[in-house]
Amino acid sequence: QVQLVESGGGVVQAGDSLSLSCAASWGTSSAYVVGWFRQGPGKDREFVAAITLLGASQYYSDFVKGRFTISRDPAKTMVTLQMSNLKPEDTAVYYCAAASGDRSEVKVEEESHYDYWGQGTQVTVSS
Repeated sequence: QVQLVESGGGVVQAGDSLSLSCAASWGTSSAYVVGWFRQGPGKDREFVAAITLLGASQYYSDFVKGRFTISRDPAKTMVTLQMSNLKPEDTAVYYCAAASGDRSEVKVEEESHYDYWGQGTQVTVSS
C-alpha cells in the first residue's frame, strides 16, 4: 500500500523560504511521477510542481517558476519542494501525490492522473 506523508508546513512571512517534504512508502507498488498540488482558501486545488522518479525531470506551474524547486532523493522515497520568496497568495494546503507506474501516460498537471495522495500540510504566508 502506497503511503505519502507531507511535512514542513508552517507560518512564515512574505519573502521567506520554506521546505516541504513528502515521504513515500511504495510497498509493492511503483510510481512514475510525484507531484505537489495546493488548495488555497476558497479555491480549487491546483498543480504546483512535479518530478519523474526515474529521470528526475521537473515540471512547474507558471506561478512558481523561479521560486520553487522540486527534487527527489536517490532512493526515490523523499520528494522535497523548496519554496522561496513566498507570497501571501501561496497560502494553501499543499498536497503530495503520486501517479502509478502502471499508467502508460501521465499529464503531470492533471489531478485525475494521480492515484495516491497525502493528507496535506498547511502553509500560511503573512504579509
